[in-house]
Amino acid sequence: MALPLNPAFAATEPPPVMEARRWIQGVTFPADRPLINVSQAAPVESPPMGLRQALAEAALDDPNAHLYGPVLGLPSLREEIAAQWSAAYGGDIAPAQVAITQGCNQAFTAVMATLAGAGDEVILPTPWYFNHKMWLDMTGVRAVPLDTGATLIPDAAQAERLITGKTRAIVLVTPNNPGGVEYPAETLAAFRDLARAHGLALIIDETYRDFDSRSGRPHELFADPDWAGTVIQLYSFSKAYRLTGHRVGAIVASTDRLAEVEKFLDTVAICPSQLGQIGALWGMRNLSQWVAGERDEILARRRAMTDGFTALDGWKLLGCGAYFAYVEHPFDMASDALCKRLVTEASLLMLPGTMFQPEGSAAGKRQIRIAFANVDAGGISEMFLRLAAFRP
Repeated sequence: MALPLNPAFAATEPPPVMEARRWIQGVTFPADRPLINVSQAAPVESPPMGLRQALAEAALDDPNAHLYGPVLGLPSLREEIAAQWSAAYGGDIAPAQVAITQGCNQAFTAVMATLAGAGDEVILPTPWYFNHKMWLDMTGVRAVPLDTGATLIPDAAQAERLITGKTRAIVLVTPNNPGGVEYPAETLAAFRDLARAHGLALIIDETYRDFDSRSGRPHELFADPDWAGTVIQLYSFSKAYRLTGHRVGAIVASTDRLAEVEKFLDTVAICPSQLGQIGALWGMRNLSQWVAGERDEILARRRAMTDGFTALDGWKLLGCGAYFAYVEHPFDMASDALCKRLVTEASLLMLPGTMFQPEGSAAGKRQIRIAFANVDAGGISEMFLRLAAFRP
């Protein structure tokens, strides 16, 4: 007899990246056609040497690095984020309005746990980030899809028509995962005004902000002196400093909201990783030029992706930026079936749009996400050769 299972978990789809990894289990790839993995948006190289040395020194010499720390994070890191974010966004962010989490996914779950419960609704633009959808499903919160159409840019007026008495928040990701698009400042301002007018939280996930192609600040939300009454920002240190295994994220929100977040974090993790926080702080103080170089490389790969799809017959590039290209394929088959065939017939691992759209979505069946951040120029060129040669 099987043990009980929470029905909300039973109704939640498996983690897409883990599911895609199962597609390559037992597959032997030809020596002249090795696997090109563009399924996951995470750095695979180690952090720069200076950061690794800082981690090693802390592990050896700082006894506090091995103890519980403050639930909301190290004061020095919270202060650094507040100072740098205030300067970058032209606003006023206090250290008490910053919390550190075990990665940005935990930042989302912690915030959402304070906002919405079973039976409530949260508006998610589609294509959506699958882990956001998974958390809502597991907690009995209804994800209300907001179609972004051909531009992949959500529209506030369209979102307003989806608001009900059960709506608790609107979630935006910019630069977007999976779409790659960078939301205009005017779009974010319109959503801020919409959320404020209806007493909703506006959650802005800026995990990929360090790779935004635009110069200057990407929005003016923090320049609003009343931002904390509506806006909640999420961030990840995983991408900028290659700290994926150390799990360091951040929340910027009102002090009242963070008091509620503290309850969740204390119950789930007690405190964020001490070594990870030490690494993030060292990176913030020492790696600005290095991160600028990383951004330049990502932007070069973005240009290669844009140029490649311009020359690839039948394929349509819907969005491209940060770590992602989001595309429409030309074949008469669903994207999940196509992506499985690309593994065995072209040695390419990509994620189908069915993983980023509501069940049964016609758009999802035509779409594919390509995470190109870990593929150099040679790999990108080879990927396009294989796509051009593929015949279903």
